[in-house]
Amino acid sequence: MDLTLSEEQEQLRTLAREWVDREVAPHATEWDRAEQVDPKIVGKLASLGFLGLGISEDLGGSGGDFLSYALMMEELGRGDTSVRGIVSVSLGLVAKSIQAYGSDDQKQQWLPGMCAGDTLGCFALTEPGTGSDAGSLTTRAVRDGGDWVLSGEKIFITNGTWASVALVFARTGGPGPKGITAFLVPTDAAGFGRREIKGKLGLRGQATAEINLDGVRVSDANRLGEEGKGFRIAMSALDKGRIAVAAGSVGLARGCLEAAVAYATDRTQFGKPIAGFQLVQEMLADMAVETDAARLLVWRAADLVDRGAAFGTEASMAKLFATEAAVRAANQAIQVFGGYGYVDEFPVGKAMRDARVTTLYEGTSQIQKLLIGRALTGISAF
Repeated sequence: MDLTLSEEQEQLRTLAREWVDREVAPHATEWDRAEQVDPKIVGKLASLGFLGLGISEDLGGSGGDFLSYALMMEELGRGDTSVRGIVSVSLGLVAKSIQAYGSDDQKQQWLPGMCAGDTLGCFALTEPGTGSDAGSLTTRAVRDGGDWVLSGEKIFITNGTWASVALVFARTGGPGPKGITAFLVPTDAAGFGRREIKGKLGLRGQATAEINLDGVRVSDANRLGEEGKGFRIAMSALDKGRIAVAAGSVGLARGCLEAAVAYATDRTQFGKPIAGFQLVQEMLADMAVETDAARLLVWRAADLVDRGAAFGTEASMAKLFATEAAVRAANQAIQVFGGYGYVDEFPVGKAMRDARVTTLYEGTSQIQKLLIGRALTGISAF
């Protein structure tokens, strides 16, 4: 693996960093308190090509490889994990699934608008009774002539109240993963209900929703991929999505480190900056080492994607380590800040709340360990 970024990748990273410093980071606390990111951020993301990164230019995208996407995710995660989630779900999970599995008509119908920021997507997999055990989902799609009628509930759906299209996974056959099919469902369809979930511990600015499907009718032309192959589509999207979550977690950890270093070199106790005390330096050193290690795991997984090699296990390793490292970094940053870290005037308390959920969504840390264990032993513990 070549650890040297290309000139184009460096330019993208610089562009993303400067834009985040200007348009995201200064507003993150305000959005967190209001429990809503400014909706105008979507158009701003699109104007930079961030909502089309990795999508073919002839479909309205801005092209680019997966490592470039990971670099962008790191910078967005450093600024506000809620903003990162908007992009990684609409682009990473939905738009890229349409590009990979969609018909020509589906690509033309949805991708130009998604890349332009006119349309957002949400990924409707999780249900009240099925989280880690997604293969047991109960939402149903029943064939009715040339249509499908969908009924069921989804929960914890990022972009759920903002999205114009939902990638919905529903049971069309028997029990288990092979009975699941994917559908592209317009959110203005009759019977499509959604309610925003408020009062979250973290990611408070992100629109997270509960979705109710009450006899929603869609044409068979809205089916994404083959009947019965929906679970495969979902898992393929989540494999890459885990790299995006890991990259965002690297950014979050880096933000904690940068804030802690700045505070420690400015804050004076016992007649000198607290950065001059050995145990404070130990915390900063631990944060720095784990952040760099997490980044290298992300880059390895992204490089495998770009080379067309198997990457699932490496994605799980990156997701497991980076998300847990982000939680540790946020916790240590609060310790460096002392009492000031416990109030939202400073960024590290929010970082702690935001970091905690990264160990849960797109596969918990425990699920990642089971996936890694299966790859090592050839024995499934599921």
